[in-house]
Amino acid sequence: MCRNIHVLHNLEPATTSDEVRAAALQYVRKVSGAAKPSQANQAAFDRAVEEIAHATEHLLADLVTTAPPKDREVLAAQARARAAVRYAR
Repeated sequence: MCRNIHVLHNLEPATTSDEVRAAALQYVRKVSGAAKPSQANQAAFDRAVEEIAHATEHLLADLVTTAPPKDREVLAAQARARAAVRYAR
């Protein structure tokens, strides 16, 4: 999976629409192989981002868990620690 796409479910504070859209954009970029589409493909690119963001919002709303919410600060610290090990080489 792309390293820039993060877990969005069961976070405290709750995931925002901007975070969902950013994840959808990253996904479409990865799948299409284009960070910035050509003018001919811009409409299809934008439509895909919006549809994936919409589906993701529905998925997150429908998921059920009994686990306590994850703390964003703890997850960020863990990611920084992994990056320090990965890039220290």
